[in-house]
Amino acid sequence: MAKKVRRKLEEEEEAAFEFPVFDEVGFVSKEYELGVALALAAILMIAMGLVSWALWYEGVPWWGPLGLGFLILIASPFLIARVRRRSGAYTKGDWAALLTMEFFGWFALWFVLVNLT
Repeated sequence: MAKKVRRKLEEEEEAAFEFPVFDEVGFVSKEYELGVALALAAILMIAMGLVSWALWYEGVPWWGPLGLGFLILIASPFLIARVRRRSGAYTKGDWAALLTMEFFGWFALWFVLVNLT
């Protein structure tokens, strides 16, 4: 009985967890790609905010700029994927973060510009 317990303890000690080797080059390249995608999303966000404000300023009803903004928001992942060839490395969470930042930035910029005029 005592031999079985000793064998089990030895087997558990051998199966200890080891951290995998950290891939620094892969990490830096993915973060660079995400940074470029974030910059592209920010450019789209600013353009959408300015276009929405300009349409509202010209007298288009509020649902016109809102619909146009949502169409551009839906098309932006396809645009970013076309511009950045390595966008296949993005996870669903990366895409969700980009679209969320783009949506709230566009809406906030449009809101601020409408309230300034």
